[in-house]
Amino acid sequence: MQENIRYSIIVPMFNEQEVIAETYRRLKQIMDTLHESYELLFVNDGSKDRTADIVRELCREDANVRLLNFARNFGHQVAITAGMDHAQGQAIVVIDADLQDPPEVILEMIGKWKQGYDVVYGKRLERKGETAFKKWSAHLFYRLLKSMTSVDIPVDAGDFRLIDRKVCDVMKSMTERNRYVRGLVSWTGFKQTFVEYTREERWAGVTKYPLRKMLRFAIDAIASFSYKPLKAAAYLGFTLSAVSFIYILIVVYQKLFTDTTITGWASTVAINLFFNGIMLIILGIMGEYIGRIYDETKGRPLYIIWERAGYEEEREQERKTRSEQEDHHEAIR
Repeated sequence: MQENIRYSIIVPMFNEQEVIAETYRRLKQIMDTLHESYELLFVNDGSKDRTADIVRELCREDANVRLLNFARNFGHQVAITAGMDHAQGQAIVVIDADLQDPPEVILEMIGKWKQGYDVVYGKRLERKGETAFKKWSAHLFYRLLKSMTSVDIPVDAGDFRLIDRKVCDVMKSMTERNRYVRGLVSWTGFKQTFVEYTREERWAGVTKYPLRKMLRFAIDAIASFSYKPLKAAAYLGFTLSAVSFIYILIVVYQKLFTDTTITGWASTVAINLFFNGIMLIILGIMGEYIGRIYDETKGRPLYIIWERAGYEEEREQERKTRSEQEDHHEAIR
């Protein structure tokens, strides 16, 4: 690690060609005011547009810019993880490329870090440009997650945060596949605080988190930090078994000691469908956890980087290649 780098800004990207130049401009503008060394580490998560090309050009123009190019799309949380693995700074900031999290808040985070805090996360006071359903579902999700886990995961806080180098080193030792980064940061402990801000509308482009991905993200978060769904499934199974046993006793009693006629195939089918549905739900919950065990046992790398740009060794190789090309052209002339 290069000790002279003070700050690392990690920017995960996926198809952000409309906004990435503006993101770079605002981040550079903010970081230059500190008059301290920094790097802007852009992680391209398998973009299909010109995102990587734009950042590659920025690497040639600005020695503070770095690029990690994934071989394919591995996911937002994995992109953040790769950034942490390669960050060289003493303080590491994670911020999305869409400019919904204002880069200007980074200065407040750095101020808290210099006061001695190891983790400074952004707490959203307001979410502009989002539907009522998304605001309501996010509000519900954060509080549901907090109630289901013993880890103190702050509500109304995303991945926009600053972490100290020692926290980053701990994060690098965590190799689990289904990652919920903000939960992992909270799990590490250390001295944590927050800064409040208003989340802006996306500067350009479209959201990369539709409802399907949001549901998957919520499931990852809950299954990664809570066993309560499994416990709830067990309690539900015991409860239904007890109710079923009592119902059987009632049926036997009516058959032997009363003239009550037990009628209705419809009710029988309805009961069977209900209990079978409950069983499938329980099996699905168990499958989520078993699938995670399977993922962990495969031992595949979390991500694959097929290109790095902006690092000193890459710059040196580029200079060497350029020099060889110039010598070749000179020899031809």
